[in-house]
Amino acid sequence: MTAAASVRDATTSAYALRLGDTALVLGQQLAAWTGRGPALEEDLALANVALDLVGHARLWLAYAGEREGAGRDEDALAYFRAPHEFCSVLLVERPNGDYADTMVRQFFFDAWHVHLLRALERSSDARIAAIAAKAAREATYHLRRSGDWVVRLGDGTATSHDRTVAAVDRLWPYTGELFTPDAVDREALARGIGCDLEALHAPWLAHVRDVFAAATLAVPAGGYMQTGGKAGRHGERFGYLIAEMQAVRRSVPGDRW
Repeated sequence: MTAAASVRDATTSAYALRLGDTALVLGQQLAAWTGRGPALEEDLALANVALDLVGHARLWLAYAGEREGAGRDEDALAYFRAPHEFCSVLLVERPNGDYADTMVRQFFFDAWHVHLLRALERSSDARIAAIAAKAAREATYHLRRSGDWVVRLGDGTATSHDRTVAAVDRLWPYTGELFTPDAVDREALARGIGCDLEALHAPWLAHVRDVFAAATLAVPAGGYMQTGGKAGRHGERFGYLIAEMQAVRRSVPGDRW
C-alpha cells in the first residue's frame, strides 16, 4: 500500500468513526425512553428512531473498521473502546431531561443530520455516499417528526413553552461543534471524502428559524460554543452512558452472539 493510500484509509476510517459514534450515542440515549414515553405511540416512535440511528451506526462503524484494517468490526468498535476513544459530538450526550430537552436536542441534531447526509451523498467515496443516501431517507422523517414536536411544545401550554425555552437555552451552546471542522474534517474535505461543515450552518439555521417561528420561540443570539467531543473530550456523565451501553457485551468477552 502506498503512503497516500494509507493516509486516505486512515482519514476515511476516522471520518466514518465519528459519524458512527454520534449516531450510536444518540440511539442509546433515545432507547432509554423505552417504557417511559409520554404516550404509547411516542414510546414506539422514539424506539424506532433509536433503531434507525443504531442501524446507521452499524454501517458507519463497519466501514470504519474495514478501512482501519486492524480486524475490528462494528461490535468491537462499539463495545470495546474506552469513553475517551469515542468521537461523538457533545450535543448527543446531553441528558435526556424532560421531553422538551429530548425533542429540542433531536431537532437540532436532525436538522444538521439531514443537510450533512445530503452533502455526503456527493462524497468521492462510493461507500460513504451509499450509506449517506440510505440514512438520509430515514433522517428526513426524523426531522419532520422532531420539528413537529418542537412546534407542539413551543406553541402549546405556558408550561410546555417555558420548558422548551429552557431546553433551547441549555442545548444551544452545543450546536456550534456541528459546524466546526477539525483536522479530520478538513482532511476529509480536501480529499473529497467529507463535506464542508461550515457551509451547512446557513441552511441549518434557516430551518431552525422557520420552525422556531411556528413554535413561538426565539433563536438564541450566538454565544460561546462547547467543543471537544470529536477529540474524545466528553462530560463526566458520558463514562456512565458508555458503561451502561457496553455492560452486557463486556460480560462475556470473546463469545459469539
